[in-house]
Amino acid sequence: MKILITGVAGFIGHALVSTLFTGDYEIVGCDNMNDYYDKNLKLARLKDIGIDFDEEKLGFIHSKKYPLFKFLKLDITDKEALNELFSTERPDYVCNLAAQAGVRYSLMNPDSYIQSNIVGFMNILEACRNYPVKHLLYASSSSIYGRTTKAPYLESAKTDKPVSLYAATKKSGELMAYCYSQLYNIPTTGLRFFTVYGPWGRPDMAPYIFLKAAIEGKTVKVFNNGKMKRDFTYIDDIVGGIINILPSPPVFEIPYEIYNIGNSKPVDLSEFIDVIEEVSHKKLYREYVGMQAGDVTLTYADVTKLQKDFDYKPKVELMEGMQNFYDWYIKFTMSNRVKNDL
Repeated sequence: MKILITGVAGFIGHALVSTLFTGDYEIVGCDNMNDYYDKNLKLARLKDIGIDFDEEKLGFIHSKKYPLFKFLKLDITDKEALNELFSTERPDYVCNLAAQAGVRYSLMNPDSYIQSNIVGFMNILEACRNYPVKHLLYASSSSIYGRTTKAPYLESAKTDKPVSLYAATKKSGELMAYCYSQLYNIPTTGLRFFTVYGPWGRPDMAPYIFLKAAIEGKTVKVFNNGKMKRDFTYIDDIVGGIINILPSPPVFEIPYEIYNIGNSKPVDLSEFIDVIEEVSHKKLYREYVGMQAGDVTLTYADVTKLQKDFDYKPKVELMEGMQNFYDWYIKFTMSNRVKNDL
């Protein structure tokens, strides 16, 4: 089967392609290669999956590691280019991971969220309507639960009071997907990701920020005076869930489904900091501050539905996952230092 993965130079996209290498899948990947965070990390992810990205090169770049994988620089907000991609490649399955991520950045640059997460996702839905696919799987977020006090979070919980524009755009995506499933019988599944971390992770997220600060002896801001819990979910557990769900579209009268995908074990921020200090053998210096706008105090996934339908069982505990993350971080940063010194 042919799979189209958008946002393939991102954290989850890269990990998904790396895992799919072991199967007999033809994979088409695209990414707009924006500079929301250091583009060098995105370039390194592409390099890791065999793509020597060249900004000046037009058209597809074929992987040197996996002959059934090719990459195209493409922004999903470019409707004409996206339609041409669907028309030419005719994917069987689509995994839409392209999005403007980050809660805090949405306070500074809201327009980018509307463009990518609403206009871009609308273009994906329209392309799936015009060039029918067997299943559209797309990234949603635990952020849509807002500051709900009833935990763990069930998929059936009310999600109509987002506390950030990022969350509002992700909720909008779920509603648009439902509409297209109902009107055009397009099978869609949204995955509400819970605090994904691990090797090749995003530098704007707490695991990366805190680990980097500990290693460099710098101070980090700890919001809400440390009174926070997060359902940290290791990247391999996320990808394992995606791979099981992607070839299994919903079979309801309206072929639409939503799943939480998380570790279902929220961790106190103080415990998380202890883990950071243990794996890094460094002291993490902290500045305790108040709550930041758009943030939440708790994320906690109820994964009962995912366990029932796909036998989903997260396998990686926080200590093991952060040790893997630390090992990758040291190797990655040392490699980059060597390159910069040459």
